Amino acid sequence: MASLLDMRRRIKSVKNTQQITKAMKMVAAAKLKRAQDRVTASRPFAGKMSEVLGGLSAKVADEFSHPLLDERGDEKYLIVLISADKGLAGAFNANIIKATQAFLKENSSKEAEMIPVGRKGRDFFKRRNVKFVDEYIGLTGSGQVVHADAVDIAHRLIKKFTEDETIDKVFIVFTEFKTVLSQKPVIEQLLPIPKTASDDENAGGVQAEYIYEQPAAEIFGKLLPKQVETQIYKGMLESVASEQGSRMTAMDSASKNAGELIDTLTLNMNRIRQAAITKEIIEVVSGAAAA
Repeated sequence: MASLLDMRRRIKSVKNTQQITKAMKMVAAAKLKRAQDRVTASRPFAGKMSEVLGGLSAKVADEFSHPLLDERGDEKYLIVLISADKGLAGAFNANIIKATQAFLKENSSKEAEMIPVGRKGRDFFKRRNVKFVDEYIGLTGSGQVVHADAVDIAHRLIKKFTEDETIDKVFIVFTEFKTVLSQKPVIEQLLPIPKTASDDENAGGVQAEYIYEQPAAEIFGKLLPKQVETQIYKGMLESVASEQGSRMTAMDSASKNAGELIDTLTLNMNRIRQAAITKEIIEVVSGAAAA
């Protein structure tokens, strides 16, 4: 049986851990509020940009060609995986890694390369000998996303895609933020940019007509790279918000579990102390009776 001193040390250790988890929960909550606001602000622009460019790309497919729109084969994939740089975020990193593994397993016949954004994803797939085209570490560790970092990743990705014609498709894997308790791993095709019909066309309504003031080549030459930048930036924002939400939930659970453990250890400590007191009383009474 543990001694009274050992129990007191364990209780003190758990209390110190509880203080840390409570502090981490508060920090995550503050970062989550900022990240959630930025995600909410970015979604309408990113969604509308994808809708408009997807519709325009489908309409001008016969009269205009661009490297970011041209369909290729289906043999080699490049995956941009956005994970966290830090742990202690519940199942956040495990879920995004599992989703990526499932995608690779479903497409096991395809050759796959990867650009990890985040230390956890990089470390996991590095041990599994996945080929990296590039890697980006430390971009989201502070809980904020800098747009210039997303632009840098997009330019590197576009250059790789246009120069290496063996790459058929580029996918982005990130965690979509829904609520503090709910985050969903998402896999989306990034390149070539998908050609989609607008909501009006899908509903059988009037098709939107666009008037070009500049040639289509000039317009798409500027907007298509911007589309890649926007989707990567949105994915990083979604990932950061999901990470902070998952960390806040995990630290809240850890704090509650620590409190329950403290109560259990305190009860055991009191029992040990009571047993020691009872033993001393019995020894005194026994000694007095023997005298």
